[in-house]
This record gives sequence, structure tokens and C-alpha cells, in this order.
Amino acid sequence: MEVRAAGLGMLRVVCLFAVFDAVCLLDSGMLFPRESPSGEVKELNGLWDFRADDSTNRNQSFERARYKKRLIGPVIDMPVPASYNGITQDAALRDFIGWVLYEREVVVPARWISDEGTRVVLRVGSAHYFSIVWVNGVKVTQHAGGHLPFEVEIGSLIRKDPTMPCRITIAVNNTLSLETLPPGKIQYMEDRTKFFVQNIYFDFFNYAGIHCPVLLYTTPKAYVDDISVVTDLDKTGLVKYKVSVQSAAKGTIRVTLKDKDGRSVASSSKPSGVLKVEDVNLWWPYLMHENPGYLYSMEVHLMATDGRSTYEDMYTLPVGIRSVAVTSTQFLINDKPFYFHGVNKHEDSDIRGKGFDWSLIVKDFNLLKWMGANSFRTSHYPYAEEILQMCDRHGIVVIDECPGVGIKDIRSFGNASLAHHLDVMDELVRRDKNHPSVVMWSVANEPASEMPPAEFYFETLIKHTKDLDPTRPVTYITDSNYARDKGAPFVDVICVNSYFSWYHDSGHLELIPLQLNNQFENWYGKYKKPIIQSEYGADAVPGLHSDPPVMFIEEYQNIVLQSYHSVFDQKKKQYVIGELIWNFADFMTVQGIKTIKTGNKKGVFTRQRQPKRAAFILKERYWRLANETGRLGLPPSNHQCHAVKNPW
Repeated sequence: MEVRAAGLGMLRVVCLFAVFDAVCLLDSGMLFPRESPSGEVKELNGLWDFRADDSTNRNQSFERARYKKRLIGPVIDMPVPASYNGITQDAALRDFIGWVLYEREVVVPARWISDEGTRVVLRVGSAHYFSIVWVNGVKVTQHAGGHLPFEVEIGSLIRKDPTMPCRITIAVNNTLSLETLPPGKIQYMEDRTKFFVQNIYFDFFNYAGIHCPVLLYTTPKAYVDDISVVTDLDKTGLVKYKVSVQSAAKGTIRVTLKDKDGRSVASSSKPSGVLKVEDVNLWWPYLMHENPGYLYSMEVHLMATDGRSTYEDMYTLPVGIRSVAVTSTQFLINDKPFYFHGVNKHEDSDIRGKGFDWSLIVKDFNLLKWMGANSFRTSHYPYAEEILQMCDRHGIVVIDECPGVGIKDIRSFGNASLAHHLDVMDELVRRDKNHPSVVMWSVANEPASEMPPAEFYFETLIKHTKDLDPTRPVTYITDSNYARDKGAPFVDVICVNSYFSWYHDSGHLELIPLQLNNQFENWYGKYKKPIIQSEYGADAVPGLHSDPPVMFIEEYQNIVLQSYHSVFDQKKKQYVIGELIWNFADFMTVQGIKTIKTGNKKGVFTRQRQPKRAAFILKERYWRLANETGRLGLPPSNHQCHAVKNPW
């Protein structure tokens, strides 16, 4: 094992120098806004004016150019960030499809306006799905996609009339088509009892609105536009970096890497290069080391001129030094075998829907650590970047998934769909490339991968993602038959969803061991790649009990989990490298007779984050796995006397 890991480490170092430039294919950066001596951040969260366009054609807001002046008419208060669906008592707004308008007048600090050497940038963390932005009635940008940030520089516009308030109007449309991610389809009703309905091909509520913070932030006119880092190990810690700047005719850069105590451990005066860190503190996952989530700080100091003025910019990027590699049977972090024992999640909660909420995020992380989970997948879309920052600090490993869920119609494999999917992966990698917690990209969930067009589609998509970032493995999540899956030959890790005794052979718990064992043997036998059980589980209504157990009862959910676990314990000795329960918590879905008491009940916690009995089963298992595998360098036989301490 040690020889194999060492060989991979040498290969990775060669790749580090050979392919780093591929990580920088994107034109411009999307650095997370941070306050510094050279820049300020102003949050625009809070109450915005809001109006839904409930006209028959859903286009009246544009026909009447409502964005050109203050919103009037049926305007209500709307919190930002939040989904608008659960805020009012209006069922029509809860289920609304079409354009809505958000508006707010903002006081911009006078110094931002008076100093023409200051860039003023408007940033929207995410808005679902298609967005158009106006400032004082002038269109400044638009964006397609519901989960990733977009921004625009507005300084020149607000300086045209410094006495005028800065009025920001954001139109958001949640309509999904066969070419969006996720796909959907508008169905016009023949009897006209409804004008149209939105059909979707995924099992979660299509929440809409402005879901992440809206910000104004500043930088100097010449500024640090992007930083890319790739880390690895070769006796020392290696941090290869590249700094991109904008609007600088000439200048100097100073890059300093500091440890947690503020001590400089490496530095350079070049815009790109390799920093070597002696006695490196590696970034380790939670429960794999006594000091997980160690982060250095990379301080980038730019002094630049545009020929007329001199500008100074500073940006600090957290950096975790770690390596990732995949063999035919293992997933390695820092050359050590890593076993995913974690969860799938959703950005979902009462009232706020997908809206960003620090209280909820911190609660979820406390529950993850209480349970002994070391990882999660961002099912089925990118989460707020602040969540990934939490993962970096706490050592929670992430499979970062794009919103490619519900690709079921053959028309969603066309050229327009593929082009948009490639753009989304560009944006996702650009945003998340520097997070040490992100160890793998997932380009889709449960697509109709047995369809003939799927082979070219996923070959192109996965190759593109690897070109963007050759340092991380790429996967997609499949539920298809192993023999007919067109995309599996191109992934690095097989991720399989299965719900034996639930959607198939309902009620037959006795079949789980046989069917699950066959699943693993078939997939590994054909592709010889490591496997993650990326979803498994059963719905359970909290507090509902029966003996003998039946479906939707807590006891049934428990037996499903335990039956899967017995097979995992056999196969993790061979080529199974992880298990992710579906789901961390109950979540909202569209109404229907299949969603008992509304919503998906496969969570091991309720939607209000209270544990079902299954949470305690997972807690016992995950802490046992952390101790059994000797991840703190302790022999498994000694785990009873040297066990990882469960602080809960």
C-alpha cells in the first residue's frame, strides 16, 4: 500500500507542473468578496420590494418597462436571501411560475462614488433561475442558472448622477425548459382551467427567488482578478499558484503564505510559481487526523499602475494543502485511504426554502459532526460558497455537484443543452477550484444514461471538466443498469444510487443483501473502478411505529439501513470506498399522492433537524468506522483504548 501511494504521489507532482495552466482556462475570476485594506463589502440583505408578474403572458413587466421607475402596484415586502414561495399565505405565489421583480434603493458611500479609481461591483450570490439586472433603469447584466454567483461593475453608471439614489432591480424567472439545468417542460392545459403548469423531472421543490446574499463591494481600478492554487506533497508541501490581475499596465506582486499563527512560511514576488512549505500542516478530513481542516492564508499584495495612477490591492485566500488520488480500489487523501461515510443534503428548510441562513448552516454542521459524518454531496446543485468555506475549516469532504438533475428527455441531450452544461461546469470550477474540501466533481445525477446520445454527451462533458481541473476526479451519479450505462466508461469513480425494497420489490427487506451484493459485483466486474453507494434509504414518518415493520415506519427505515450496512462492511474491504445516506433531513417536494404528508421523508433528521431513530444508527456506525479504520494512525486492534473521542 505504501509503495503504491508513494508512486502515485510522484506521478501527481509531475502532473502538477504539466497541467496547472489548464486550471486557468476561464477568462476572469470569481473570487469571494472579502474586506481588506483595499476593499470594502456592503451587504444588501434584508427587505426588498417585490412584485410577481401574474399577467396572462407573464411578460407585462417588460411590456410596461416596470424596471425604469420605482415599482408600484401590488408590491409586497420580500426578504433577501430567501425563496419567495413560502413567505406569504398565497398559494398562487407558492406555486408561481414566471417573472418576479425585486427592487431596492441603496445608499452608496460617497467615497466610493467620488473616487474614480475605485471599482464598485454588484454581486448576486445566486438567483433561480434566469436573472436580469438593472441599475437606475439601465440593464447591466443577465445570467442563466440558478445556483452560482454573477456580478457586474456599476461604478461608471452610478457616477453619472451622484445625487440619484442607486436603485437596483432584479428580475428572476424560474421557468425550466428542456435546455436548462435542471430541465423541465411547460405544459399548456387544453381545457384552460389552468393556463400552464411546470413539469419537472426531479424530486424536490422548485424553489425560486434570490437565494444567496446580494453585495456591493469595491476594489481598486487595478486589482487581483483571480487566484488559482493546486497543492500536492513531495516531502514538503507544494502550492502552485497563479495570480491574474486586471487593468494594470505594469506592477509588482508579492505572494506570502502564512500559517495559522501569522508566520510567513513561504513567499514569492512572481505572479505564478511554486511555494514549498517545510514541516507542512496538511489539510485532513474530519476524524482522519487530530487537527482536521488546517488552513494557511495566501496573502496577495498588488502594486500597479495604469500609466496615470498607482493602485494597491490586497486579497487573502485560505489554502489547504492536500493531495487527492484514485486507484482501482481506493480513494486517497494525502496518500492515505479515505472512506466516505456521510450524507446527501438539500438546501431546504421551513419558510426560507433554499434561502441562505447562517443559523441553519451552523446547526447542520453541528449535526454532521455529532453523527460522525466526514463528507457530503451537494445534491443536486452547487451550494452557497459559504458552506464550502465551512467545510474547508471543519474538514468535511465534499463531492461538488452541478445542477444536472432530471436529464430524462432525449431532447435534453442536444447541442444547446450540452453547451449550457459546459458553461455551468465552467462557472462551478471557477468558483470552487480552490476549496480543499472539494475532492471530486459530479456532472449529473441519475440522467437517462442508457440513451444513445448520452455517450457523446458525457464523454464531452467529463473531458471538458477534466480539462478545466485535471487534479480532481470526475463522476456522475447513476441509477441505470450497469450493462447499458453510456457514461460510466469516462468517470473516475462509480457512484450508484439504489433503493432496494423501496422503489423496487417494495416491502421485501430480505432481498437487500442479495441485490446489493449483485449490484457491486456487476459494476466493479465491468469497470474495475472504485464504487460509492451515493444514495440509499427509505421514507419514515417520524414517530410512526409498527412491528413487524412496514414501509414509511421508522423501524422499516432502520432495517433498510442496517441491511445495506452489512454489505458495505464486506465490500469496503475490496473496492467500495463510501456510503452516503439519502437524506440528511426531510425536504419539500411538489404535492402528490406519493409524498406522504407532503415532502420527502427519507431524512434521518426531520425538516426541523430533530433526529429520527435512524440518526442514532448512523451515529453509532460512523463513529465506529472512524475508529476501526485507524485513521489517526492507530492499529485497529487498539481502537478501544485509543478510540477517537466522541464529544457528544
